[in-house]
Amino acid sequence: MPPKAIIFDLNGIFIQSPKLSNRFRDDFGVPETDFLPVLKKIMDKVRQPNAQPAFNLWKPYLEKWRVKFSEKEFFDYWFNAEKANDEMLTLAQDLKRQGIRLFILSNNFAERAKYYDDNFPFLKELFEKVYYSWQTGFIKPDPRCWQNILTENNLQPEECVYFDDSEGNVKTATEIGIKSSLFVNAEDIKNNLRQL
Repeated sequence: MPPKAIIFDLNGIFIQSPKLSNRFRDDFGVPETDFLPVLKKIMDKVRQPNAQPAFNLWKPYLEKWRVKFSEKEFFDYWFNAEKANDEMLTLAQDLKRQGIRLFILSNNFAERAKYYDDNFPFLKELFEKVYYSWQTGFIKPDPRCWQNILTENNLQPEECVYFDDSEGNVKTATEIGIKSSLFVNAEDIKNNLRQL
């Protein structure tokens, strides 16, 4: 029997991009060993509700690395490299036609979510709701991320399937009773769903 609902992570599945750390290394000579801890530190803050503007946190590091970006230039550089995964969009359209409810669960921040709303219309067209951590206050792998979706949409864990490209998130979702798999590609998702 097919699931009632499928919950997906967003980045790395429906929206794909080169790693920002690799781009900063190649374009500005910032070593990944310098960049990645800063990225993690800032993302941990901006994914929360009521976070200060993300660029305020990036600005001192950009100045230190001698990267001359205005706020608009920085976010354009980052977000314009992000592209929709057409194979996954086709699959999601098929699943929706079958009557399966689709949701997105994403650890993300306000500026990026606004860019997605403006540039990726499929998020509103294909998904019942997109759950961003900066709005909900729940950051994966906190089990409340999934519980919140289940409660709000009157779903039981066993009625749902979850796909993410993070092993830690897949593990947590599995522990609360949602059949969960590590994302590989669209074909692998189809195979997973056939087995159900």
